[in-house]
Formats: sequence, C-alpha cells, structure tokens
Amino acid sequence: MNDRFYITTPIYYVNDVPHLGHAYTTIVADTFARYYRDRLGQEQTLFVTGTDEHGQKIERAAEQRGIAPIELADQVVERFRALWERLGIANDDFIRTTEDRHKHLVQRLWRAMKASGDIVEGSYSGWYCVGCEAYYTEKEIGEARQCPVGHGDVEFREEPSYFFRLSAYQQPLLDLYDRADPPFVVPGARLNEVRSFVAGGLQDLSVSRSSIRWGIPVPDDPEHVIYVWLDALSNYVSVLMEPDPSRFQRFWPADIHLIGKDILRFHAVYWPAFLMSAAKSDPDFRFEDGSPKLPWQVVSHGWWTVEGQKMSKSLANVVDPNFLIDEYGRDVVRYFVLREVPLGADGDFSHRNLLMRLNADLANDLGNLLSRTLGMLVRYRNGAVPDGAVDEDLFTELAPVDDAIAQAMDVQRQPNLALEALWRWFGRLNQYVDEQAPWTLAKEGRDTELDKVLRTLLDGIAAGAQRLAPFMPDTAAAMLGALGAEEGAVVPGKTLERPQPLFPRLDSEQIEQRLEKIAAMTTDTEQTPDAPTEAMVIDTPEIAIDTFFESDLRVGEVLAAEAVPKSKKLLKLQVTLGEAEPRTIVSGIAKSYTPEDMVGRRVVVVANLKPAKLMGIESQGMILAGATADGGLRVIEPAAEIPVGTRIS
Repeated sequence: MNDRFYITTPIYYVNDVPHLGHAYTTIVADTFARYYRDRLGQEQTLFVTGTDEHGQKIERAAEQRGIAPIELADQVVERFRALWERLGIANDDFIRTTEDRHKHLVQRLWRAMKASGDIVEGSYSGWYCVGCEAYYTEKEIGEARQCPVGHGDVEFREEPSYFFRLSAYQQPLLDLYDRADPPFVVPGARLNEVRSFVAGGLQDLSVSRSSIRWGIPVPDDPEHVIYVWLDALSNYVSVLMEPDPSRFQRFWPADIHLIGKDILRFHAVYWPAFLMSAAKSDPDFRFEDGSPKLPWQVVSHGWWTVEGQKMSKSLANVVDPNFLIDEYGRDVVRYFVLREVPLGADGDFSHRNLLMRLNADLANDLGNLLSRTLGMLVRYRNGAVPDGAVDEDLFTELAPVDDAIAQAMDVQRQPNLALEALWRWFGRLNQYVDEQAPWTLAKEGRDTELDKVLRTLLDGIAAGAQRLAPFMPDTAAAMLGALGAEEGAVVPGKTLERPQPLFPRLDSEQIEQRLEKIAAMTTDTEQTPDAPTEAMVIDTPEIAIDTFFESDLRVGEVLAAEAVPKSKKLLKLQVTLGEAEPRTIVSGIAKSYTPEDMVGRRVVVVANLKPAKLMGIESQGMILAGATADGGLRVIEPAAEIPVGTRIS
C-alpha cells in the first residue's frame, strides 16, 4: 500500500438535480477515503469532489431564465453541498470549474499540449450532442440521429476548431491498458470496452468551441473556448495546484478516479492522452524517468434502475436522496447502496429490498448483537465491564476477516465484499453467544467463564465497530459510544447501560405498512409539482419518439369515487377504459376534487404503468393532472367526442 491516497468523484454538472446516482458515487468515494484515513492518517489522504459549471447546457438554461450562467451555477451548486453534508460526506476539498485556480491550470495544460505539437487549428463538422457536450460519429448515432447514451436528438454543426492529435496516442494507450498492477480500468469488462474502442482506431479530437462563450478562453485566441471535457477533466489536477502547490507533488497521480460507466471514454481515453501530451513539455506532468504521471486507476460503476425501470424524469421515478435520508437515515442509505451491488455492476433500487436489508442485516445481525450483549452485561454484572481475559481462539478468526476486507478494498475495489466479510464477524459473534450460553453460565455460578464471554463479546463488537466506521460512520460511533469505548477499546470497570435499539426490527405487517406509506408519499410528490411563479422554462432532457410511445395514454371515464381513509390527498377511483372491468386508480387529487366532482368526469390515464399499492389499495394506473397557479390540481379532460379507450398520441 502507498503512503498516501487520493480519490476523486466526477465533478457533477450543475444543470442536474442531485439524485441517487450522484449520491452513490459520492458515498462510495467517501467510504474509500475514510478507509484509507484510518490506515494512513488524515494528512496522507485526499478526497475531492466538485461541480462542472461550463458548457452549452448551462449557457442555454441561464439564458432561458434571464440570468448570467454564473448566477445559475451559484444557485445550483448549493444543492450538492447541502446533500453531501446530509449524507455525512467528508470530502477534503470542493472544486468548481468557475474558480480562478481551475482556469489557471486548464490554460497551463492547453499551453503544454500545444507546445508538444499536439494542438493544431482547423475546422470541424459533425453530429453534436448538447447533453453530452460531445461529437458522435454517424455509426454511433444511427439512422435515428440520437445520442447513443440517451440525451435525445443530436445537432449537425460546422465550426472553426482546434484539434488534439488523439490519433497519435493509440499505441501508448493500448500499452497503458496492458498494465496489470494495478489495471488501469476496473472492472475488467469496462477495460475490454475501452481497449476495443481504441484498437478500432482513433480520430483527432475537437478541443475548442467558437459557437459558445461560457467557458475558459483558449490562450491567445479568445474567440474560442476550451472544450468542456478538457476543462472538466483538468479539475483533478487544478484542485491540487492552488493555493498549496505542494499538494500536487504529494498526491498526484490520483489513486482512483471513481466514475459512472457513461463517462468512461472521457476518463480512460481522452484524459490519459491529454496528460501524456502535457508531459512532453511540462516536467511537472512526468516522473524523473520521463514517463507521464497518469492516474493509477479508473473505477467505473454501473447505473441504478428503480423498481426494475430506468431512472427517468419522464417516468417520475427519479429517487431523491434527501427523501431516503428523511425516511431511513443516512447510514441505512449508505449501507444499502454499498452492500446491495458489486461496484461496477448495474443495481436496482427497491424500497422493499432496502427494508429487508434493514431488518435482516442491521436490526437482526448488528443491532440485536449489541442489544443482547449489553442486556446480559446489565443483567449479570450490573453493567460493569469485566476486567480479565478474552477468548483468544475466537479472535484468531478476526485475522481472515481483516485480510478479506483489505483484499476487497485495496485490490478488488469492492466495498460490498468488505461488508460481507465484516458481517461474517458479526455473525460469528452472534453464534458465539449461542455456543457459550451466558445465561447458563450465570445460572450455574461460573463467574470466571461468564466474565470471559462477556468481555470477549464487548471487545469483539468494538473491533467490528472500528472496521465498520468507513462504511457507516454514525452507526460505528453509536456502537462505540454504547460500549463506553475509549480510543476504540472498552474500559474495564466502566458501567454501561442497555441502549435503545440501533435499528428497530419490523415485522412483515409493519414492512407492508411502511411500503404503502412510502408509495403514497412519493405519488403525492410526483403528482403535485411546484406551480411556476415566472416564465416557464422547460429544460428537461429531450427524449426519442420511441421513448414517448412507451407510455400508453388512454381516454377514461370515472364511474365511481370515494375518499381513501386516513389520507387527506388520495381518492380511490373506478375508471373505465372500455375494458371488460373498470380499473381501480388511486390519485392524489383529494385537495382539489371531492368524490362527487369526479364521478362522470373524463380523464387521461397512463394505462401501462406498473401497479403500485397506495394505502393498502392497488392502483392500476395514473390519471394526468396539472398544477394551477394557486397550488391546486386540475385533471386533464379530453374532448367529449373522443371515445373512451382511445389511445392518445
């Protein structure tokens, strides 16, 4: 292991609202940073995140709002800062691409690449995606002329441009991908994707734009701004250069760039090529032997779906991390996303699966272990920690757990495997309770053996809590606090009390009630958007026509309606779509309509929406409604001459 560790997240685009994907990446990075801080120390560990604030998307969105791009960036960046604070993210620095320290480094990198002979002037024409801030080939966009990663239509552009000689770096990149220790990209499937892309041939890359103004000017040519990805990628270095340039010498190259798979090409192809070029003319970017200082590893994670569906604003299923924190607590959220999915694979978010893990892993395995141990200590020793030996044979089983955690974090880069290993230790402690039967030892008056068992359990839980800290910092602190631990160790003679449960257990009925409550809350939230107070700005991502037609919208008529007990927002409707039987639809419109108002009313129904239980009622669709200026709702009513059951297109 090196004597220092530097990890980064991608910098997040300020035109986005923070969602589960952002939270996942940042939680994983925070976990690695905390893990290495425990081993190397605070001063030898650096964790950086930030925001990407240049580019055409920001320029257009700000123009629509009638404000300057920097004003928009200043407003939105606080959403990310606030969420990281709520999640307990302990980043060491936060970089914004609008800061002067970033601009200085980007222009320095440009000059170095140009001095190396790798930036030349020309003109460019091709298919451009505003959402990706990137050009794509005819093959990539297909006959439909669509962004290959789902950002909608692309635009054909022709403009003067500077080019980076990416084609000159095909073989150096392939050589980089052949490195085994550590592999440049993990998991291996992503490395193979990148290798295949580069082996197929590289074209020179347009690295400036003359059609936009919101960006960092090209040195000596202010008519061009620097390509937003060259700008954005440079943050990993710019954050090290100012105000203390010694951080660059100490921490660069980065140990891990943690990213989503959708931006792998930029990090695993363009970024190392830029650095290879800069190293030719700028000695700070190369080692003493002349080799370029490249990041050691790009770790690419997958995407999250929600209840089996792609997360999408158009489907109203984007998971708000703030809601999850409010509902479950931040450590439960951290545990679920870290444990549920191997890093690199796609994952599916499900409230049911989260509650199952909360019950089985956290309430049963972890919380019950602490509660029963301290309960026995209070019962048999009036809460006083025994002063004596521990079961050394049991603690020999901790070494393989530590080895597995180190292998998972240092080599495999898989926090889920580290948690699996740690839960084996907690499981072993629960098994130890059953094997030793302290209640029997107490009943038979075998005090020395009882003290040994209790002390072994207390020390074992403390050891587990220390190892849990990078993953669930609040929970680990609560456990050590309940144990009265000082510097991670229990104190003989100290009197402890039985704590409140760390994670109260839910029975099956309580789980279903909780799921129904969550479904009702999210439905109400989705169907009640904020009413606009100024000119409407529509800046949601464009979708392909095929995506739109995935929604089956039908004309329906309400046959019956009633209030849902214990809900102020929901009505239960019986709606016919011309099928053999009417559908039951639960709708969050009760504050705007009485049941009598709805009977006989024609509505538009999303007919192929997956059924969901709301307050114990299965809802078989959703009716469409819009917000009024006073915050009310009005259902969308089709014209009377359109027959019931007609598909709307």
